[in-house]
Amino acid sequence: MHDNSWSANLEHEQHTDRERVLVDAVAAIEHTTPGNHVNPVAHGDHGHPSTYLYDGLAAEFGDAIDSEFVDRCGCGGYVTRVHVAE
Repeated sequence: MHDNSWSANLEHEQHTDRERVLVDAVAAIEHTTPGNHVNPVAHGDHGHPSTYLYDGLAAEFGDAIDSEFVDRCGCGGYVTRVHVAE
């Protein structure tokens, strides 16, 4: 469990499809204690996370999280910030 804010790198070779990115983003959120946030970073080739990630996270967690786009990182990936409600 992460009891602080942290980043989850979802740009590895095993993250070539969007479904795997969603599965691992869910796992990262489940390992973040309430009151903190995790920044899932997905590969730029997947496109903007609003097209595949946000709805899946909302379906999984509902009002227990709040997701927002942060920025693109220097490598071209997309950074999302997911706050876990207390």
